[in-house]
Amino acid sequence: MVWQVLEGLSRDSAKRLRFVPGVVYVDEGAACGQSREDRAKTLTDVRQILQTLGFPWHIVTLEEVFALPPSVLRCSARDPVGTVGTYKVAVDSFLQQQYTLAAEGVRDSPSSAQGEEQPSQPRTQDPQDPAGPPPVAQTEALSQLFDSVKTLTAKEELLQTLRTHLILHVARTRGYSKVMTGDSCTRLAIKLMTSLALGRGAFLAWDTGFSDERHGDVVVVRPMREHTLKEVAFYNRLFAVPSVFTPAIDTKASEKASIHRLMEGFLLRLQARFPSTVSTVYRTSEKLVKAPRDGRAAGPRCLLCMCSLDVDSADSATAFGAQTQDFSQMPPPTPQAEAGAPTGPCCAAGPGGAPNCWQGTRPCRREGSRAHVIEQLCYACRVNMKDVPSLDPLPPYILAEAQLRSQRPSVEIQEYLVENSDDEAPASGSGARGPPEQEGKKARAACDCINKNIFN
Repeated sequence: MVWQVLEGLSRDSAKRLRFVPGVVYVDEGAACGQSREDRAKTLTDVRQILQTLGFPWHIVTLEEVFALPPSVLRCSARDPVGTVGTYKVAVDSFLQQQYTLAAEGVRDSPSSAQGEEQPSQPRTQDPQDPAGPPPVAQTEALSQLFDSVKTLTAKEELLQTLRTHLILHVARTRGYSKVMTGDSCTRLAIKLMTSLALGRGAFLAWDTGFSDERHGDVVVVRPMREHTLKEVAFYNRLFAVPSVFTPAIDTKASEKASIHRLMEGFLLRLQARFPSTVSTVYRTSEKLVKAPRDGRAAGPRCLLCMCSLDVDSADSATAFGAQTQDFSQMPPPTPQAEAGAPTGPCCAAGPGGAPNCWQGTRPCRREGSRAHVIEQLCYACRVNMKDVPSLDPLPPYILAEAQLRSQRPSVEIQEYLVENSDDEAPASGSGARGPPEQEGKKARAACDCINKNIFN
């Protein structure tokens, strides 16, 4: 895909691309179990390739997700219409600058080799990108996170989610409004079948379509979706495209180790016997329509994938509605807890030194925080989170955004909240009343009781 963009920006192109591209490479070695020496060697090879492109490039490590702000999980508004002309002016200025540098290089240097060195100023890494390896503490935290996940399926989904959040943050901080991914037709067909098996059928149009507008200000596009993996391999072979091969998180895993591997083997075997399998599945995904049409779903969004919540309400009669009710609703406090009886520390050691939670009179703090996170996830993300025993190793920005959302009441609830005001005048015709202080306490108690019943 990078070589196709580079060819489209050349002077010999019939229809020249008119945008300023940039390349971002995400180092996922810590999640895949690579050593620091192997990761350093891979980054060296990647830098050698990126330095020959001629446009900005950024290298980020997956450990940087532990430093992301919670705002990365919020859907930002798109740029106003007036900024389109400004962007085109900036592109024209960049192209004119490239023409000027190329002309000066050819005029001032006697040889072509020296002339090529003249416009090589933008072939450097962004100064804001880290030059050294990530901190050891972040690497250990990332390894601990993926080691705690039980299944390979949940690991692959978590890796894809964190990678998307990191690329989204890089695009926003560097000023990019579009993100092009190299998903081929074969990969999208496998992803479609995998998403169906994982319960993401409601979001297939976003996950496999040409454009994905769920993030608002940054649109994800997939320009390679018309080419199969075989065509991409032949193109790289015939045009001698330099490549770097790195192990993935599912390298050397068996076919039945995860749903992703199982669907990949299933489709590739069918493709070997029936060559139209991948194209048929891919054409089926093209017929899917986003709801709503503009791609921006209204209402609450999933905390991880940022799609609209597709779960039933707590009072639903379906089986998943009962499961949602178990996650979202906590048991009411016992009379002992309401009376203020002293309780032991949360998750303290029980009899015989065994771990035991002594908060039996009220919900455990860890279980309460997990419930706040789970109730903000879609169906597929909730299923994946079942394979994560503890949410403590998750990056801080996810937990912080979940806490902010749980503390922010919805608009419907705010409309029914009763304000307790001590300055309200008593109604005419009423009987005898007590002192103002006593009446104010009674009013506040009544409002708190009404609001408590509304939330419950």
